[in-house]
Amino acid sequence: MSDNPASGANRQVTTSPYGPEDEIGRLNLMSPESRAAVISRIDATQMFDLSVDYFIGMPSWQLLGDPAYQIWMTHTPHGTVIDELPGISREMTEYISYSGDTVMMYTHTGTHIDTLNHYGYNGRIYNNFTEREHLGTRHWRVAGADKMPPIVARGVLLDFAGLRGVDMLPDQYGITPEDVDECLAEQGVEIQLGDVVLARTGRMRAWPDATAWGENPPGLTRAAAVHLVEKGAMIVGSDTVCVEQGPSTDPDNYTPVHTYLLAEAGAPLIEVLDLEALAAAEVYEFGFFAACLRLRGATGSPLRPWAFPFRKD
Repeated sequence: MSDNPASGANRQVTTSPYGPEDEIGRLNLMSPESRAAVISRIDATQMFDLSVDYFIGMPSWQLLGDPAYQIWMTHTPHGTVIDELPGISREMTEYISYSGDTVMMYTHTGTHIDTLNHYGYNGRIYNNFTEREHLGTRHWRVAGADKMPPIVARGVLLDFAGLRGVDMLPDQYGITPEDVDECLAEQGVEIQLGDVVLARTGRMRAWPDATAWGENPPGLTRAAAVHLVEKGAMIVGSDTVCVEQGPSTDPDNYTPVHTYLLAEAGAPLIEVLDLEALAAAEVYEFGFFAACLRLRGATGSPLRPWAFPFRKD
């Protein structure tokens, strides 16, 4: 294993300190007491929705052939009249205007969370679960979205675009540990154990232009991700397609931040966050609330996160 925190080469998955059956990693840092502490501090009169909406043509991860978001009607008011619903009279279908629809998408589309079975090393994922023993024909039997509890935690915004005085960080800008420390000092906040740390690059200002928003994103380097976890981060998120600097500059790992956070640290990632309003209001610490869909075994899930500022009193 490499001793260089910046290198993603020759790494191995980590055994969880929470026991051989653990499937949620650093989410174990949440407790009834930690949730109560966060809820006791929030100003419920202000709320920031950190998610994007889903629509045909939205930017999404399609580089490796994953499907774009699609939605189509399965029932329409007039269509039910023409199709004749079984056991329902025409008069009733004309009276009852029935609509229904279906959605198809990659589970890593829009604002979403990556689960601990999304990436690993050598056929293993966090806590030494193996592909051979724990992956069926349809989905993983462990560490999926169905195992993730609702998230109630202290949130910290790191506004790197604001720090540099730009609307957006340049293409492929690699956020370093030094950037993290400078941003924390500038904003006057500290990362505490169990925090959800969100990195703003400003890329959401280009949403939904797929090219301007999605290509060559700025983001965390592996060394910065290690630094955040060592400071206490439970979850790391950003306003980009992949949280990390892209494309990777590591010749030995095409996704060094994902593999570190998920396979080594047991820390989920949140991607495609809208952090613009939060940054404009200069809200750098807040109550963070979110829950994913309980998709059994899924490597990711849509997420609807929101933030409440802490009271100033």
